[in-house]
Amino acid sequence: MDKSTSISELLTAWGQGDAQALERLTPRVYDELHQIAKAYLRREAAADSLPPTALINEAFVRMLNRPEPVPWANRAHFFAIASRLMRHILVDRARTNRAAKQGGGAAVITLEDRFAIARSGPPDVLVVHQALDQLALAKNI
Repeated sequence: MDKSTSISELLTAWGQGDAQALERLTPRVYDELHQIAKAYLRREAAADSLPPTALINEAFVRMLNRPEPVPWANRAHFFAIASRLMRHILVDRARTNRAAKQGGGAAVITLEDRFAIARSGPPDVLVVHQALDQLALAKNI
């Protein structure tokens, strides 16, 4: 494959087990993946502790560790899967952080107190995740 090989062609070759295609693909998709990761992290509290590169690397690790290769349809399919993996990584981190905080000496807040507190900052990633999953089920996506 020469330099004019499209991202879709590299994805197809990688899906068929060509390790060289993955090596050639990575630098060609990295900038766009970095933009996706930065966009997710701008909206998340995880941005303080997780750089975009770490999010991209974790997404790649999950893609590489799949039991079966992904039959990539095209570059849009790849970026959609990568984006979804990044979202799931952030959801997993939020669940882990929330579990660590439970019972950690936090103040008890009654139901009345909870509604009295004004929300500030980014939306709760778990609430957004659940809403997206419910929407996907409703739309049969």
